[in-house]
Amino acid sequence: MNDAQDFEMKHAQGVADIAAEAARGYFRNPLQVEFKADESPVTQADRGVESKVRAYLGEHFPDDGIWGEEHGTQGEDREWMWVVDPIDGTRSFLSGNPLFGFLAARMHHGVPEIGVIGMPALGETLIGKRNGAATLNGQKIQTSTQTSLDHAVLYINEADKIYQAHPEVFAKLVASGQTRRFAYDCYPHALVAMGHVDAVVDYDLQPYDYLAVLAVVEAAGGIMTDWQGRTLTDKSACQPVICAATPELHAQLLAIVSIS
Repeated sequence: MNDAQDFEMKHAQGVADIAAEAARGYFRNPLQVEFKADESPVTQADRGVESKVRAYLGEHFPDDGIWGEEHGTQGEDREWMWVVDPIDGTRSFLSGNPLFGFLAARMHHGVPEIGVIGMPALGETLIGKRNGAATLNGQKIQTSTQTSLDHAVLYINEADKIYQAHPEVFAKLVASGQTRRFAYDCYPHALVAMGHVDAVVDYDLQPYDYLAVLAVVEAAGGIMTDWQGRTLTDKSACQPVICAATPELHAQLLAIVSIS
């Protein structure tokens, strides 16, 4: 690893640590809640964590742009851009559920070069480097080798939205896999990168929800696309997503969701 990569990896961990410390200061404490136009909640925790992260990135990556979910875009024409979701899973956070996350991706001309999935309440940080490795708290991780959906551990994220929008897809998904769980937010995807879960089907994601996850999952050996098998980019929006440990699993899930 060269000096530039060392610098980047060091500060990927640094930004995760800053976000985790800030988030834990708000977690399970009284919060003021507002609702955006799309009915999603936002709190002073979301804004506070993002402000801390922006300050850190501004100090260590002064030439990079930043696109944050809560505070918008700064330097959108820059060659390098950080995409930040300060609290992925605000509803989980508000309800005291420790499975909320922090997401950050450093993009080069729209391609995620490094991704960070932080789990502040769990003390876990996953980092993935494009064309490199994925780590959990510094230890290398990789996806499972499962190729059969019939024997897979399958997580269905945002199941209520999938059921409402695509009931025929939902019916097939709940009959798939050896073990199924309903879930939300980024942690199921992190579990794919760790090799504990074999696949996740997700729905209605924005770029700040999936770009960091994409970098980590791919670095761990997995595959992540939209429901048409297309590459996820920073220009995609409201995307349904398949995240799978192997190309074989991805293909089997693609055959299920493509009927929509």
